[in-house]
Amino acid sequence: MTDEETRDIRIKRLNMRSMRRGTKEMDIILIRYAEARLTAMDTAGLDAYEALLDENDQDLYQWISGQKPAPAVHAPLISDIKAVAANG
Repeated sequence: MTDEETRDIRIKRLNMRSMRRGTKEMDIILIRYAEARLTAMDTAGLDAYEALLDENDQDLYQWISGQKPAPAVHAPLISDIKAVAANG
């Protein structure tokens, strides 16, 4: 987030990044999560989500699908994404 970027603009940008991924599967999973959770997140949560979006889609998919364990830094967020996906 830059100094000029407001919270609303940041959330819109993260929504866009969530739906313009490299794979359709991740587009669907992440945009549902973003729409469900981003507006309620604090700055630290948005920072964590933005860092997660910097990861490779293949890695993200394996972490979310349970094929590989998520790195500790992303594990809480991955668990929340799984929960939203399961209820979606």
